[in-house]
Amino acid sequence: MNPERLLPYARDAYGWHGDVAISAGPRGALGRIWRVDVGPRRYALKEIFAEPPSEALIGAELAFARRAAEAGVRLPASHPDRHGRHLLATPAGVWLRLYDWFDLRPVDLTAPATPAELGALLARLHRCAPAEAHEPPDPWYDRLPTRQDWATVSGTGAAWDDRLAEVLSRLPALSEAVTPADPAELIVCHRDLHPENVLADPTGALVVVDWDNLGPAAPGRELARALFDWFCDGPDLDAMRRMYEAYVREGGPGRVERLTDFSMLVASRLNFLLVQTRIALDEQAEPRHREWAEREIDETLRITPTPRQLADVLELTRVPG
Repeated sequence: MNPERLLPYARDAYGWHGDVAISAGPRGALGRIWRVDVGPRRYALKEIFAEPPSEALIGAELAFARRAAEAGVRLPASHPDRHGRHLLATPAGVWLRLYDWFDLRPVDLTAPATPAELGALLARLHRCAPAEAHEPPDPWYDRLPTRQDWATVSGTGAAWDDRLAEVLSRLPALSEAVTPADPAELIVCHRDLHPENVLADPTGALVVVDWDNLGPAAPGRELARALFDWFCDGPDLDAMRRMYEAYVREGGPGRVERLTDFSMLVASRLNFLLVQTRIALDEQAEPRHREWAEREIDETLRITPTPRQLADVLELTRVPG
């Protein structure tokens, strides 16, 4: 949406006065961030592309964020409007949320301390997370697309068609890694801790952003996915080992001991890939979303794990100590 059309509504909803300026920030698959300068204060206004979070989910997010902040996790606070709402709908049907603005940069994956810092951060999040006793994880995290689903996006002549076929050839082996989680193991997890959502501030401290996908997950499964989210290129097994060891050392409750601990990784990768291929092939979708989908497809095809890579990581995480 044109930011100049967002600004009058946001100004009124949040009670901003005086000079207000809006400029483009980063975007992701589910939304775009706009930087808003209100005098000396700076905010991140999120325009949500997908279905907005429910009131219950926002409540759970705010509660978990408070616990995480108390545990030393740095994150942007969510701000309500003048009526106490943390989710707003504009007259044009655009959903908005408001957060603190942080000046952030990507984490340096080559820095020797990075794997241990990431492992310690994830352990801190899992230690402070409440148990989740009310609902199972969304099928996105433990159920694969069907053959019929893939048939609708295969053989289309798209530039990525052959690469998609190669990834789909791994499905029989990858499907062995995907099962529902044990309800007794579930806690509230961020569920989206990839390099675009864990960033560094000017001092190098890690900051966790984009909590919209928060929900129930087994900590070992989120840990397994995080290892690949951060160090999949190669993959860098030594960095994965150091991240895992730091997580264990810092008291993280999850462990990666079984092939099925990769369920969240495999299912979410392939479900995301299916969604992006559908968007890219949809002639009715907005051009900006189709262009974004093409970039996401290219990356996801590159980083979807092979059965051999899962086995290699499982071997290093099973090592005692």
